[in-house]
Amino acid sequence: MQLATHTWGSPGDRVALLVHGVMADHRTWRRVGPALAGQGYHVVGVDLPGHGRSPRAAGPDGEPRYRLDDMAAALAASCPDGARIAIGHSLGALVLERALHRGLTIGRAVYSDPAWRTEPHDLSGARAYRHATREEIRAANPRWEAAAVDDEARCLELWDTATLAVLASPPGLPVSAPVPSLVLLADPSERVPPDRQEELRARGFELRTVPGTGHSIHRDDFPGFMAAMSDWV
Repeated sequence: MQLATHTWGSPGDRVALLVHGVMADHRTWRRVGPALAGQGYHVVGVDLPGHGRSPRAAGPDGEPRYRLDDMAAALAASCPDGARIAIGHSLGALVLERALHRGLTIGRAVYSDPAWRTEPHDLSGARAYRHATREEIRAANPRWEAAAVDDEARCLELWDTATLAVLASPPGLPVSAPVPSLVLLADPSERVPPDRQEELRARGFELRTVPGTGHSIHRDDFPGFMAAMSDWV
């Protein structure tokens, strides 16, 4: 599957790869993409399967079929090899980490509040959010700028809720960090609780918390998000 992509900055060898979370698409990086382009990167933001302008997945019977390995393979096949930095948020962090085992090569990875839960959880609220109004999105995310709220509404219109199947059976924590890896955490993080954070450190990941942020760190506190990884990009 070939994924849709959006780019910022001039073409070049200094590439940054951005991988959004569930429900979103490349528009979630509205401020991050241009900021990295301003630092000299050619920035590539993907739309994962079932999101944005990318294809929907379907099984032999025509019903939607989304699997983590398939998303990872699509990411590896659709993005340039050798990106200096790749940033994945939530589901995007899951897909990015798995793609490193499916042929994608990068220099460094940043995982933003990754969806590395170890226990199944109720996804009905996320499914219902597909129909959220702008007012409901704004109420749920009071720190977002107006443009981010508008982007979220557009993303939801294009999102296939069947992609939630990828999160139904959490794969748990990565065994190791195959490249230098930074994990940025919300304050507090529901996806990576304190006991799991120590496990990640023991497995070679560097961890930092962005104070006062929720799950969407880059939209809750854009300056804090960029500052937290300033020595990594």
